Amino acid sequence: MADSFNAYTTTSPEAPTDASFPRQLAEGLWVLGNPYFHLFLVKGEQAAALVEVGVSAIVDDVIRQLDELRVEPHFLIVTHPHPDHLTGLAGLRERYRDALVVVGEGTLEFLAHPSAWESIIAEDKVMGQFLASRGFRPGRPPIEELPHVGDALVAADHDEMDLGGRTLRFLEAKGHAPGNITVYVPEIEAVLASDSMGFSFPQRGFYPIFFTSFSGYVATIDRLAALRPRILGTAHQGPRSDAEAIRALEEARKHAVAMRDRIRADNRDPDTIAQALFDEWYSDVFLLYSPENILGCCRLLVKRSKE
Repeated sequence: MADSFNAYTTTSPEAPTDASFPRQLAEGLWVLGNPYFHLFLVKGEQAAALVEVGVSAIVDDVIRQLDELRVEPHFLIVTHPHPDHLTGLAGLRERYRDALVVVGEGTLEFLAHPSAWESIIAEDKVMGQFLASRGFRPGRPPIEELPHVGDALVAADHDEMDLGGRTLRFLEAKGHAPGNITVYVPEIEAVLASDSMGFSFPQRGFYPIFFTSFSGYVATIDRLAALRPRILGTAHQGPRSDAEAIRALEEARKHAVAMRDRIRADNRDPDTIAQALFDEWYSDVFLLYSPENILGCCRLLVKRSKE
């Protein structure tokens, strides 16, 4: 089973393919999107939910994939309010007007800050340009205003949604972002972890992204590992199954601890450490994002490691 899952995981950014999307992972579960952005469709007997909403540049591909599956989602789940997990919402809401949006606690408060708007809108443009440079031409222009989430349902820790034979159990995921949630589907032992265990960097392991709390981030990985998932869906770089899923969680934790310890042992000033991390990591799939974004991420890692 693991071989079939990992056969289409991206190992090189130079020549990715979307031939494996949509792909069924289990009864009632599919991965959609492209090699850079993964969305997960969970379908029960009564309703369907799209976990992750991606970016504006892939909206039309996702709609085409849903049409291919003959599914219209009843729920659009925003796992956290970072640009690469939010900006596709506007286009999806336009197409699926009756779908209800679900966010985690803290999302609405985070997006209420005007300072968040400009960076989210700017980053959507950068991500669309990157995808176009890799042969994934956006189906629409980047967003010009923030997607509307004021009417969203807010999912708290352990809240559940019955789709009819498939349950979505929402788990608060601390450490990475405000309003971060993961989704557990107990009937098929699937964890849809989004970015909660880091960014899977081709051939380099996991780049840790404990932007709000190191201790919360590691506790989240431990919580997901305790579920012993048979399927592990991440927002980037391919789902994993069985032993590969367990190993990925172990690797994510190991890389997080190693990054924290490395930064703590570095006696240089925080800006110098952050710049060194940026110089080391800003390449390959991280070119999805603006240099300002990734440098800011490096600064957050230094700050949280030193706390």
